[in-house]
Amino acid sequence: MTKLSVNINKIATIRNARGGESPNVVEAAINCQKFGADGVTIHPRPDERHITRKDVYDIKPIISTEFNIEGYPSKDFINMVLEVNPEQVTLVPDGPDVITSCAGWDTVKFQDYLKEIISIFKEKGIRTSVFVDPKIEMIEGAKKCGTDRIELYTEDYATNYLSNKEKAIAPYVEAAKKATELGLGINAGHDLSLENLEYFAKEIPNLAEVSIGHALISDALYLGLENAIQMYKRLL
Repeated sequence: MTKLSVNINKIATIRNARGGESPNVVEAAINCQKFGADGVTIHPRPDERHITRKDVYDIKPIISTEFNIEGYPSKDFINMVLEVNPEQVTLVPDGPDVITSCAGWDTVKFQDYLKEIISIFKEKGIRTSVFVDPKIEMIEGAKKCGTDRIELYTEDYATNYLSNKEKAIAPYVEAAKKATELGLGINAGHDLSLENLEYFAKEIPNLAEVSIGHALISDALYLGLENAIQMYKRLL
């Protein structure tokens, strides 16, 4: 079964809007796992507009499932990940001014750069994943970078799902087949929701993990966190 990692950035966004510790991100991470999530994902950014550096260190001790830290591999980010030692690090090409992830890595252009960074994490025993668009050349480039997994950037799929889901899923199926052929694990994330997740999970071969934050936390406002997590799990 495909694993569900819950991204709790939006919990931190709500907390930071008011200040203080409510809602508490550590408690949210504990509850996500208690309610059935297979992992917790965070994406700290340099301006700490949601997850803070302190959050990263505070969350680590309560992880009983899998800790996935996403981010742009700046020197500070690399050092933090090495200190925290999560089960997985997901590398994204976002600069500090990007609101949310909006593209995958060009794994051909940045191959040497990524290869060097990935080797640092793998030396510490941290599984690496690289955020990529569903393009064969980007999958092949990811393999040459030495990563363990790719994370398919699913915004295009989500955007086009309602108008033509077969056409929307097609490049992702081909990308997943190529990743499997090359021995890469497959993760996916961005704009996956209760509406489009089930079809994606059924069509993508060997899908190991999805990371879902915005949609799931939004649904939790209406449905409750435990119920929302269970609804997403059932779709997988």
